[in-house]
Amino acid sequence: MERPAKTLSPALADPATIPGWGVDADARNDPTYPIRDQSHDHGLTRRWDRPPVQQPDVEILQSIEHVRQPAVVGTSVPPRGVSGALRRLAFRWSESNWLHWLILLGADRVDVVEGVMEDLSRGTLPNVPAEMGLGAAWRHDRERLVTRWALAAGTVAVGAAIAANVRRERLAARRTVLLPARSHEEGSGTRI
Repeated sequence: MERPAKTLSPALADPATIPGWGVDADARNDPTYPIRDQSHDHGLTRRWDRPPVQQPDVEILQSIEHVRQPAVVGTSVPPRGVSGALRRLAFRWSESNWLHWLILLGADRVDVVEGVMEDLSRGTLPNVPAEMGLGAAWRHDRERLVTRWALAAGTVAVGAAIAANVRRERLAARRTVLLPARSHEEGSGTRI
């Protein structure tokens, strides 16, 4: 079996031919060097002072594993609505519990629906294809997008066929239960 070309040689590209390669190799030419100079940084020692803790003005959900909040927390999207209630519920469990993460995933999905409903209540029709990145996918990865849509259409078709078959079977079962059974005397056609 032939190996792919990229594993045949350890030197695939000459770094000298790649623009910008090694630009930060010389500390004298490194614009971030003063920031990286850690010679005066004592790290987490006895002399280290904890940065002041941010005082958020919105609800911050915190894991039960941690005693205190970090110095900086995100406050741009506080929990709200049904998704917020789900998030509060999720934080009752440890981060090591799969239920914590499953509920958070569900809360994200509910938040999307709440966002669409909020847009519709304001009279704004959400541009779902643009928000999903369909335009970029069509321009840059058309084959994969077509494959995904074909798989989705096939899945819907199979699901519809299964649902139609189940419905047909239920109707047939209902008909056999509803029809009265004929007695042998009625069906023989002879009278005595």
